Amino acid sequence: MKTPQWILAGSALLLVVLLLLFGNFVPKKQTTPTPSSTGATQMAPAISIDTILTLASGRLNEEQKQRLALIQGKNVTDENGQLAVYHDLAHFWRDTVGIFEPYAWYEAEAARLEKSEKTLTFAARLFLDNLQSDDNPTSRQWKALQAKDLFERSLTINPNNDSARVGLGACYLFGNISTNPMEGIAKIREVLAEDSTNLYAQLMLVRGSLLSGQYDKGISRLNTVLGLAPDNVEATLLMADLQERTGNKKLAVDWYQKSIRLIPSEEIKAAIRERINELNK
Repeated sequence: MKTPQWILAGSALLLVVLLLLFGNFVPKKQTTPTPSSTGATQMAPAISIDTILTLASGRLNEEQKQRLALIQGKNVTDENGQLAVYHDLAHFWRDTVGIFEPYAWYEAEAARLEKSEKTLTFAARLFLDNLQSDDNPTSRQWKALQAKDLFERSLTINPNNDSARVGLGACYLFGNISTNPMEGIAKIREVLAEDSTNLYAQLMLVRGSLLSGQYDKGISRLNTVLGLAPDNVEATLLMADLQERTGNKKLAVDWYQKSIRLIPSEEIKAAIRERINELNK
């Protein structure tokens, strides 16, 4: 079975390349909250994990159903046993089937049970990274709510975890879980107010600029990032994309060419060269 792209995107680099080069970084349709007749704000319809697991199970063949039943039927007598089952379920959905949502859910359940800052943040980042390329507002919001819960649990353990604070803000920024999108930006800016050199926070706001179409603002912020880290691959690719979006094809090509020198993967280099050829036509 071919490895799903979201598994290969374990590196942030490949995720960025896939999103930028294949046009899925900004969702095709941004669903914004709309007022109802009563004046209340309507969000995307909720979806439950039971529904998600039922739909995923419906895609299994008979052999996979039997393997899943064996894992679910294990006799669990303590917390360690339950953790092992959660990890087995996560690996089943990731490695055997290749469906993201149940995989991330069981990683999240294991992290919630383990109550480790590291595992909670890891599971939160799984959801956050994936939701940014999800065009479905319902599943996008569900993933954002899962990430939000996990980041909040991580911050309960360590309130000074700046990456988790930025991630929490990004849940609001990209997940449509608040009627006020500025709430997410404010959380990220709090981190930058304390440390303007926080590259993760800076880059998250650049992604926010992409989402809102404020390309000039994104370019300005990227100049700051690249001044601090000239060889940051994600910033380099984002700059190429933003230059392309603003019609500066020559500058876009220059930035894409620079990114090639920073990337070891021949597969990714080939995708970037293909984009460069398209821009040079």
